[in-house]
Amino acid sequence: MQFQVTFINFDFTLDSEEEITQEEMDEAVDCALSTVWDADDEDDLMEEITAATGWFINSIDYRHILK
Repeated sequence: MQFQVTFINFDFTLDSEEEITQEEMDEAVDCALSTVWDADDEDDLMEEITAATGWFINSIDYRHILK
């Protein structure tokens, strides 16, 4: 199935003293929102986005894209 993310909230907390910039956060959100994702279900979608961005997801809204 194909999915389009309409809203996403990432967990941008870090385990180290390293800081993430606003630009890096914006890039992750833009990546998730601008991509049409191929996934089997919601869990697979979240795994795909986490793998692509490197960040875990707190919440997500999406729609299925019908062919």
